[in-house]
Amino acid sequence: MRIVPSAAVTLQELRRRSVAQTLFTPRPLASALRALGFVQADPIRAPARAQDLVLRHRVKGYVAGDLERRYPRLDIQEDFFINYGFVTGSLYALMHPRTEATVPADSGRPWTRSRRTQAARVMDLFRTTQELHPREVEERFSQGTVANYWGGRSNATTHLLDAMLYHGLIRVSRRESGVRVYAAQPPQQEPTTPAERDARLDALADAALGLYAPLPASSLSFLLRKLRHAVPQWQSHLGAVIARARGRLQHARVEGVDWWWPERRIPEEPDDAVRLLAPFDPVVWDRARFELLWGWTYRFEAYTQPSRRKLGYYALPLLWRDKVIGWGNLTVQNGRLTPELGYINGAPKDRGFKRELDLEISRIEEFLRGG
Repeated sequence: MRIVPSAAVTLQELRRRSVAQTLFTPRPLASALRALGFVQADPIRAPARAQDLVLRHRVKGYVAGDLERRYPRLDIQEDFFINYGFVTGSLYALMHPRTEATVPADSGRPWTRSRRTQAARVMDLFRTTQELHPREVEERFSQGTVANYWGGRSNATTHLLDAMLYHGLIRVSRRESGVRVYAAQPPQQEPTTPAERDARLDALADAALGLYAPLPASSLSFLLRKLRHAVPQWQSHLGAVIARARGRLQHARVEGVDWWWPERRIPEEPDDAVRLLAPFDPVVWDRARFELLWGWTYRFEAYTQPSRRKLGYYALPLLWRDKVIGWGNLTVQNGRLTPELGYINGAPKDRGFKRELDLEISRIEEFLRGG
């Protein structure tokens, strides 16, 4: 651990670092995905899916739907990392194989004999076809419904395919009208020694830190504990992963809070751009960090009763330079994008802000036309 003198680190520098960490100069899609490693997915379109909103800031010429359209040609997989989303092939290889006995796939329980039999029957289908649509599996092995995580009922075939995807038996080969189409996944190589296992774990930790640092101490532990979704077979080793991460990160106490981050050069000054960010963008994903850095509470309220919402159904954090100064809700009316903006301390008086905000709205309109 490299302890940085607190006097050399300010909250402003931490804000700047949190923005510069992932808001790099836009580049080709494959290159941006390699730089990020992971993009969280969310199906809500308000005004577009979260993965598209995240990538539009980081990919040159990106338009809504590009990730789904180009997915079969990219070295990425749909899978769980910190959350569900899109991971690079190299990150995927670090997480698998997830050994069946320890994977909490079906409501936290190992697979039953009947579930293994069902999975084997589905795998037999792949001997005669390269891809399977869930509808084809349902027509062949209709299994009714099962209780889901939220207490309701879900299609049992969908539930089985989700579990097989998590186990690494199958992969998402593409999407058809938003529905996942599957292909068989070749077996992945297990680590042969504890040292190789630990190296994989540390690489996964570094990938997560590369997205979400700098982090206050509580968030550092919270984030790395979430690797249990990526590697449930090794979750008993996550305490050691956290300890090793602390040993190689930079650390400083700033305004009474301990912060941790990987050593990385950042720009001296942020650019003047205004950006409306997805609720799951790496810059704002950690709500505890958000409140410490920008001094107000941001909440994702899509699942909050309308009468209790304070920001809006899908409020997008509004970033200007290195400060999140408010939020925006975007609707399309008569073919035009209508932003409804809210501010913490009122709209900035700077003329440059208004110009940059207009440019951001224009960029979003162009981005949405592509989808």
